[in-house]
Amino acid sequence: MSAKYCRAAPGHEFHGPYHDGEYGFPARDDAVLFERLALEINQAGLSWLTVLKKRAAFARAFAAYDIDKVARFGARDIRRLLNDAAIIRNRLKIDAVIENAKRLKAIRASHGSFAHWLDAHHPRSKAAWVKLFKENFRFTGGEIVGEFLMSLGYLPGAHVANCPVYDRVLRHKPAWYAAREMK
Repeated sequence: MSAKYCRAAPGHEFHGPYHDGEYGFPARDDAVLFERLALEINQAGLSWLTVLKKRAAFARAFAAYDIDKVARFGARDIRRLLNDAAIIRNRLKIDAVIENAKRLKAIRASHGSFAHWLDAHHPRSKAAWVKLFKENFRFTGGEIVGEFLMSLGYLPGAHVANCPVYDRVLRHKPAWYAAREMK
């Protein structure tokens, strides 16, 4: 996606800010990491533009990605989400986000944070990441995991080398780049 995205995103109302200020940049905050995972899950089978347009509604619907709150969502919350026309109303995706919040609580208990868990498993190949995610989360296929990890700098490829954002991303020492420098 990077070459195409680096050409199309700049200046776009929704893609531009995401491409220029978030995509490929490392993040450490669990709410940000959980949001990215939830958005990637919801993007499956749809366009990224659809997800970006609904991003604010997703944040409202999922308690600003407060992992503890989302992990407590029950049947009433699921009904509320399924009736919320501002988000993607797919039962499998909604259930996955809630279940993944529960699993993130366990990860935080064992590793301190989602970021520390990711760091503890880095570096690894995309295939190994996908296997790990499938063992630990729901609704996490290859595209979802790959885009999630690229969006946070754990895998390379978010930007092409001649993209103006590429050098800015490198200054933030994404995990894939830092691992390469250690060799």
